[in-house]
Amino acid sequence: MATEHPIILHHFPQSPFSEKIRLIFGLKKIAWTSVVITRIMPRPDLMPMTGGYRRTPVMQIGADIYCDTQCIMRELERRFPEPTLFPEACRGLASATAMWTDKAFFQGTVNLVFGTLADKVPQEFIADREKLRGAKFDVAAMTSAIPQMRDQFRANLQWIDSQLADGRSWMCGDQISLCDINAYMNVWYVRGSLPILDQILLEFPATKNWETRMRAIGHGTSSEMSTAAALEIATRASPETAELADPHDPNGRKPGDMVAVMPDDYGKIGVRGEIVALSSQHIAIRRRDPIAGEVIVHFPRAGFLVLPA
Repeated sequence: MATEHPIILHHFPQSPFSEKIRLIFGLKKIAWTSVVITRIMPRPDLMPMTGGYRRTPVMQIGADIYCDTQCIMRELERRFPEPTLFPEACRGLASATAMWTDKAFFQGTVNLVFGTLADKVPQEFIADREKLRGAKFDVAAMTSAIPQMRDQFRANLQWIDSQLADGRSWMCGDQISLCDINAYMNVWYVRGSLPILDQILLEFPATKNWETRMRAIGHGTSSEMSTAAALEIATRASPETAELADPHDPNGRKPGDMVAVMPDDYGKIGVRGEIVALSSQHIAIRRRDPIAGEVIVHFPRAGFLVLPA
């Protein structure tokens, strides 16, 4: 589906969550625009668009801003439905796997990576992540926990390998799905950060072959844009999200309500705005920013809090 505005991904190359979206661009053969942001704050051209949300990546289409990979994936699926990320055999499970891969699996993987890198981690990166998490980013504790994190990483890989053990190409069968994209993120992160993955994968040949297939998907076709140029696009554009009520909202929320939306685990910065659209999986809020102008910021519901503003 063509769009008037470019599909812009605000990301940085080392971001494992961004790799999910880059893979979807490759899978669906989407032409996209890459805006490389800094790994740490400040991000003065992005914050006016997100309202303070600072996790990576963020997708921008004109003055519509999509936060969190769950939300980004669903919007890409809506605009580019083939090949689908949600085969019938695992339509609901495909989304639910993110609660495994992005939380418990990822947290163990982060501890393994940074515990192993230890003194190579810049102090300014540690300080930034402590602000993001609201807790100490304790590299020394991560280092002491390396044996346990190896155990955890191996246990999670074995789950993937068990799913692939019958000879299927993908986790849900003969068709790639979001299950594969979600699970691959952690394998990709270790592959790019540590030299131990090949040794670990000797035990899991099905996962090793699957990783090779995943890597071959690529990232589609991209062009580069500056953060300032992306902000100018948002400033000049008008949001295109239509009002949508949810008659089944269990808390009686409706378009026009003022709310603050934030992640429920870390990066808990409330983005304030007026509800424009909502459903069981999605909420979009309108903001008026002195720099970016009128934008609509989109969030998922799973893993996010919606509070009265």
